[in-house]
Amino acid sequence: MKRLIATIVLLLPLAPLSAYAQKIDCENASSTVEMNFCAEKDFKAADKDLNVAYANAVAFIKERKLDKPYDSASFEEALRVSQRAWLAFRDADCRDLIAQEWSGGTGTAAASLECMTAKTQERTKELKDRYEEH
Repeated sequence: MKRLIATIVLLLPLAPLSAYAQKIDCENASSTVEMNFCAEKDFKAADKDLNVAYANAVAFIKERKLDKPYDSASFEEALRVSQRAWLAFRDADCRDLIAQEWSGGTGTAAASLECMTAKTQERTKELKDRYEEH
């Protein structure tokens, strides 16, 4: 019973936050909290699209849909290494460098997320252009 009460006490403050989140108009976000919420929402959507594009690229490679013969296992590993390197670059550029540019100010989180979203969308397009049939 004590655990139940403790859980309720811990989760109760989150209820208004989720209700507040449903009311945020991202087209007209004006506070830092709203901007951060909207930037995170956009990034999560872009990241989800990237994960789908990456999975499709792996499937494309496994199904040997390129015109030239190749070892799909080594090709897939090369893609994995490339993707990990790209993620490290994106994170360093958009988190570390942006934080320096913004001097850790209140707009840092939104600026970082916007950078990550833009780079993620670019990478998604690149993977689709290279590894999807057109």
